[in-house]
Amino acid sequence: MAADLSSSYFQLFGLPRSFEIDAAQLDSRYRELQRIVHPDRYVNASDQERRLAMQQATRINEGYQTLKDPLKRGRYLLELGGFVFSDQHHTTRDPEFLMRQMELREALGAVKTAGAPLVVLASLIDGIAADFAALTGELQSRFSGGDCGDAQAAAGILMKMQFFRRLQEEARELEAAIEDELA
Repeated sequence: MAADLSSSYFQLFGLPRSFEIDAAQLDSRYRELQRIVHPDRYVNASDQERRLAMQQATRINEGYQTLKDPLKRGRYLLELGGFVFSDQHHTTRDPEFLMRQMELREALGAVKTAGAPLVVLASLIDGIAADFAALTGELQSRFSGGDCGDAQAAAGILMKMQFFRRLQEEARELEAAIEDELA
Protein backbone atom coordinates (compact mmCIF):
# COMPACT_ATOMS: atom_id res chain seq x y z
CA MET A 1 0.00 0.00 0.00
CA ALA A 2 1.04 3.59 -0.55
CA ALA A 3 1.01 5.51 2.73
CA ASP A 4 3.79 5.20 5.28
CA LEU A 5 2.09 5.58 8.66
CA SER A 6 5.33 6.74 10.30
CA SER A 7 6.14 9.55 7.87
CA SER A 8 5.36 13.19 8.46
CA TYR A 9 2.36 14.63 6.67
CA PHE A 10 4.74 16.59 4.45
CA GLN A 11 6.53 13.40 3.41
CA LEU A 12 3.22 11.61 2.96
CA PHE A 13 2.07 14.23 0.44
CA GLY A 14 5.48 14.74 -1.18
CA LEU A 15 5.68 18.36 -0.04
CA PRO A 16 8.64 20.25 1.41
CA ARG A 17 8.45 20.85 5.16
CA SER A 18 7.33 24.45 4.94
CA PHE A 19 4.49 26.68 6.07
CA GLU A 20 3.93 27.77 2.49
CA ILE A 21 2.50 24.88 0.49
CA ASP A 22 1.20 24.32 -3.00
CA ALA A 23 -2.53 23.78 -2.37
CA ALA A 24 -3.11 22.33 -5.85
CA GLN A 25 -0.33 19.78 -5.33
CA LEU A 26 -1.74 18.91 -1.90
CA ASP A 27 -5.23 18.39 -3.35
CA SER A 28 -3.93 16.32 -6.25
CA ARG A 29 -1.78 14.09 -4.06
CA TYR A 30 -4.67 13.67 -1.59
CA ARG A 31 -6.99 12.40 -4.32
CA GLU A 32 -4.27 10.09 -5.65
CA LEU A 33 -3.53 8.60 -2.23
CA GLN A 34 -7.20 8.17 -1.38
CA ARG A 35 -7.77 6.37 -4.67
CA ILE A 36 -4.93 3.95 -3.85
CA VAL A 37 -5.90 3.11 -0.26
CA HIS A 38 -9.67 3.62 -0.28
CA PRO A 39 -11.19 0.83 1.85
CA ASP A 40 -13.69 -0.05 -0.92
CA ARG A 41 -10.76 -1.38 -2.95
CA TYR A 42 -10.08 -3.90 -0.18
CA VAL A 43 -13.55 -5.38 0.28
CA ASN A 44 -12.35 -8.86 -0.71
CA ALA A 45 -8.99 -8.55 1.06
CA SER A 46 -7.99 -10.09 4.37
CA ASP A 47 -9.00 -8.46 7.65
CA GLN A 48 -5.45 -7.26 8.15
CA GLU A 49 -5.30 -5.65 4.70
CA ARG A 50 -8.68 -3.96 5.22
CA ARG A 51 -7.58 -2.67 8.62
CA LEU A 52 -4.33 -1.34 7.16
CA ALA A 53 -6.22 0.35 4.31
CA MET A 54 -8.52 2.01 6.85
CA GLN A 55 -5.55 3.18 8.94
CA GLN A 56 -3.87 4.61 5.87
CA ALA A 57 -7.04 6.35 4.67
CA THR A 58 -7.47 7.85 8.13
CA ARG A 59 -3.84 9.03 8.21
CA ILE A 60 -4.21 10.59 4.76
CA ASN A 61 -7.40 12.40 5.82
CA GLU A 62 -5.77 13.68 9.01
CA GLY A 63 -2.72 14.85 7.10
CA TYR A 64 -4.80 16.59 4.47
CA GLN A 65 -6.93 18.39 7.06
CA THR A 66 -3.79 19.49 8.90
CA LEU A 67 -1.82 20.72 5.90
CA LYS A 68 -4.67 22.55 4.17
CA ASP A 69 -5.47 24.65 7.27
CA PRO A 70 -2.88 27.36 8.09
CA LEU A 71 -3.66 27.20 11.81
CA LYS A 72 -3.25 23.43 12.02
CA ARG A 73 -0.25 23.50 9.66
CA GLY A 74 1.59 26.08 11.77
CA ARG A 75 0.93 24.16 14.94
CA TYR A 76 2.05 20.91 13.28
CA LEU A 77 5.29 22.50 12.09
CA LEU A 78 6.09 23.67 15.61
CA GLU A 79 5.30 20.23 17.00
CA LEU A 80 7.60 18.62 14.41
CA GLY A 81 10.30 20.98 15.66
CA GLY A 82 9.80 19.72 19.21
CA PHE A 83 7.63 22.54 20.56
CA VAL A 84 5.05 21.27 23.05
CA PHE A 85 1.74 23.09 23.15
CA SER A 86 -0.20 23.59 26.31
CA ASP A 87 -3.30 25.53 25.31
CA GLN A 88 -3.95 26.52 28.92
CA HIS A 89 -0.50 28.06 29.33
CA HIS A 90 -0.28 29.91 26.03
CA THR A 91 -1.84 33.30 26.50
CA THR A 92 -1.00 36.76 25.33
CA ARG A 93 -0.32 40.01 27.07
CA ASP A 94 -0.57 41.97 23.82
CA PRO A 95 -2.82 44.90 24.79
CA GLU A 96 -3.83 45.67 21.20
CA PHE A 97 -4.93 42.09 20.63
CA LEU A 98 -6.79 42.00 23.95
CA MET A 99 -8.63 45.21 23.01
CA ARG A 100 -9.46 43.80 19.58
CA GLN A 101 -10.81 40.66 21.27
CA MET A 102 -13.06 42.73 23.51
CA GLU A 103 -14.29 44.89 20.62
CA LEU A 104 -15.14 41.89 18.48
CA ARG A 105 -16.86 40.05 21.34
CA GLU A 106 -18.93 43.18 22.08
CA ALA A 107 -19.80 43.59 18.40
CA LEU A 108 -20.90 39.97 18.13
CA GLY A 109 -22.90 40.32 21.34
CA ALA A 110 -24.57 43.44 19.98
CA VAL A 111 -25.60 41.57 16.83
CA LYS A 112 -27.09 38.80 19.00
CA THR A 113 -29.05 41.08 21.32
CA ALA A 114 -29.99 43.91 18.99
CA GLY A 115 -30.99 41.73 16.08
CA ALA A 116 -28.76 43.72 13.74
CA PRO A 117 -29.19 43.14 10.02
CA LEU A 118 -27.17 40.46 8.27
CA VAL A 119 -25.10 43.10 6.52
CA VAL A 120 -23.66 44.17 9.89
CA LEU A 121 -22.82 40.56 10.73
CA ALA A 122 -21.33 40.04 7.26
CA SER A 123 -19.08 43.05 7.81
CA LEU A 124 -17.99 41.63 11.17
CA ILE A 125 -17.24 38.25 9.56
CA ASP A 126 -15.17 39.99 6.85
CA GLY A 127 -13.20 41.86 9.52
CA ILE A 128 -12.49 38.64 11.41
CA ALA A 129 -11.34 36.97 8.18
CA ALA A 130 -9.02 39.90 7.46
CA ASP A 131 -7.51 39.67 10.95
CA PHE A 132 -7.01 35.90 10.49
CA ALA A 133 -5.38 36.46 7.09
CA ALA A 134 -3.02 39.08 8.54
CA LEU A 135 -1.94 36.67 11.26
CA THR A 136 -1.49 33.91 8.67
CA GLY A 137 0.87 36.21 6.77
CA GLU A 138 2.74 37.01 9.97
CA LEU A 139 3.08 33.30 10.74
CA GLN A 140 4.25 32.58 7.19
CA SER A 141 7.04 35.14 7.56
CA ARG A 142 8.08 33.45 10.84
CA PHE A 143 8.49 30.17 8.97
CA SER A 144 10.26 31.58 5.93
CA GLY A 145 13.41 29.63 5.30
CA GLY A 146 12.05 26.38 6.73
CA ASP A 147 12.10 26.24 10.50
CA CYS A 148 10.74 28.82 12.89
CA GLY A 149 13.47 30.58 14.83
CA ASP A 150 11.24 31.80 17.67
CA ALA A 151 8.76 29.05 18.46
CA GLN A 152 7.32 31.02 21.39
CA ALA A 153 6.44 33.96 19.13
CA ALA A 154 4.93 31.64 16.52
CA ALA A 155 2.89 29.92 19.24
CA GLY A 156 1.60 33.35 20.27
CA ILE A 157 0.47 34.02 16.70
CA LEU A 158 -1.21 30.61 16.56
CA MET A 159 -3.05 31.38 19.81
CA LYS A 160 -4.37 34.59 18.29
CA MET A 161 -5.39 32.72 15.15
CA GLN A 162 -7.31 30.22 17.32
CA PHE A 163 -9.27 33.08 18.86
CA PHE A 164 -10.22 34.44 15.44
CA ARG A 165 -11.12 30.94 14.20
CA ARG A 166 -13.47 30.39 17.17
CA LEU A 167 -15.00 33.82 16.78
CA GLN A 168 -15.46 33.24 13.05
CA GLU A 169 -17.27 29.95 13.77
CA GLU A 170 -19.53 31.65 16.31
CA ALA A 171 -20.32 34.43 13.84
CA ARG A 172 -21.15 31.93 11.09
CA GLU A 173 -23.40 29.98 13.47
CA LEU A 174 -25.18 33.21 14.36
CA GLU A 175 -25.50 34.05 10.67
CA ALA A 176 -27.08 30.64 9.99
CA ALA A 177 -29.47 31.07 12.92
CA ILE A 178 -30.54 34.52 11.70
CA GLU A 179 -31.03 33.21 8.16
CA ASP A 180 -33.15 30.34 9.54
CA GLU A 181 -35.32 32.83 11.44
CA LEU A 182 -35.79 34.92 8.32
CA ALA A 183 -36.71 31.91 6.17
